[in-house]
Amino acid sequence: MTNQTTTKSLFKTFTSDKLNLPNRTVMAPMTRGFSPGNIPNEEVAAYYRRRAENEVGLIITEGTGIDHPASVSGANIPVFHGEKALNGWADVVNQVHEAGGKIAPQLWHVGMTRSKGELPNEEAMPVGPSGLSLDGEKVNEPLTTEEVEELVESYAKAAGDAKRLGFDAIEIHGAHGYLIDQFFWENTNKRTDRYGGDFVGRTQFAVEIVEACRREVGEDFPIIFRFSQWKMNDFQAKLVRTPDELERFLQPLVEAGVDIFHCSTRRFWEPEFEGSDLNLAGWTKKLSGKPVISVGSVGLDGVFTDFSGAGTTSLDGLVDKLDREEFDLVAIGRSLLMDPEWVKKVHEGRADDLLAFNKEALQKLY
Repeated sequence: MTNQTTTKSLFKTFTSDKLNLPNRTVMAPMTRGFSPGNIPNEEVAAYYRRRAENEVGLIITEGTGIDHPASVSGANIPVFHGEKALNGWADVVNQVHEAGGKIAPQLWHVGMTRSKGELPNEEAMPVGPSGLSLDGEKVNEPLTTEEVEELVESYAKAAGDAKRLGFDAIEIHGAHGYLIDQFFWENTNKRTDRYGGDFVGRTQFAVEIVEACRREVGEDFPIIFRFSQWKMNDFQAKLVRTPDELERFLQPLVEAGVDIFHCSTRRFWEPEFEGSDLNLAGWTKKLSGKPVISVGSVGLDGVFTDFSGAGTTSLDGLVDKLDREEFDLVAIGRSLLMDPEWVKKVHEGRADDLLAFNKEALQKLY
């Protein structure tokens, strides 16, 4: 099992031009659904505070909905608009900062993954670039250009509110088959206007979001962008198939103003392309020159899509990659969901005290 000496690189400070962190650990964004009426409450604030108290370098909140009627699906998913919800988030920020932590909201729109008739706005239809579900089935009309532009402004408004509330960065959720990723993916984006085309053309929606957020938050505020190849309905899906394609996909996002890429994979140890051990984060760092966050079953022996549980496992492989500077930061998901003290225990070399992941953790805010 990993001991304190071998995890040293996890606890080096991280310094970039806009973000300084005490160590390399990040709490991965994980939807919890404990915000009644879509408003994060005291329990939610305490949940995040516990991670800050236990040495998590940067907390990225669960996905929180931008100001659009169909941004989230469910009455207990937090949103990031309206006085009550923003007051709830202000309390979260204050709690985390009081405990010495840093925090970024993950700005989210679920797009076509939402079912018709879902709360909080039962009458709102799911929206997407071409009105197609992830399986390619027509559910709604394509978004008009004007509607797309309004969505861009909603992201920007949320970014401005995040800065105003005192958050330390924002993360834009562009992964897993949600709205932004539906623009990226050829199966769900059949548009022929400026938001469509090849995989570079299909980055335009994300580019405009990043640019609009940058205008709201100014030059010195960190913008993190999360992307993935896989989708919720297709773990084998690919946006890009070669390093050259990945470079061309990333370039417009870099130019738009992304500071850090959060490269979502299900298993951090899997190579992204043949002929190299680099994972998606490793390639993204190499090709973009930007700092990157790696993620995917850190500290556990089972992938998250099987929620039956997972045992703890050595961090040696992770630390080796970090030592080789393949990536800069490491996001921890289920391990931190189950155990708010996970980072502190690793730092103190208390590997035997780490908790295995139990699916019951999904039903409770530990």
